Amino acid sequence: MLIQPYLFFNGRCEEAIDFYRRALGAEVNMLLRYKDGPEPGPGHALPPGSGDKVMHASLRIGETTVMASDGFCSGKTDFQGFSLSLTLPDVAAAERAFAALADGGQVRQPLAKTFFSPGFGMLADRFGVPWMVLAAA
Repeated sequence: MLIQPYLFFNGRCEEAIDFYRRALGAEVNMLLRYKDGPEPGPGHALPPGSGDKVMHASLRIGETTVMASDGFCSGKTDFQGFSLSLTLPDVAAAERAFAALADGGQVRQPLAKTFFSPGFGMLADRFGVPWMVLAAA
């Protein structure tokens, strides 16, 4: 059994992909645009001009595959009730990833030593995706 996160950026997916490439070294395994897929079924019409938006993308971040889409291109994201947890090998790597993800986002708990990690912090990136960053050693 495999569980993978699937994030809907509602019109900002390509921008998010570029951001995660820079911030985390994400690699794009697959990207399909709406214009390259079949016509949407009844009740699933996209806004005019959405053909170049991302229908489906698959990103490799470290050892994890994260899938993403523009969804119905509503322009509003709503990431609630979860966090992506990012474990890095040491504090220096955690500091770099935390700073990169926090650029344009909101720090909710600064990266600091805790009883369970030499470096742990929480933030929401510029797209509102919540992250927990943890240094393993």
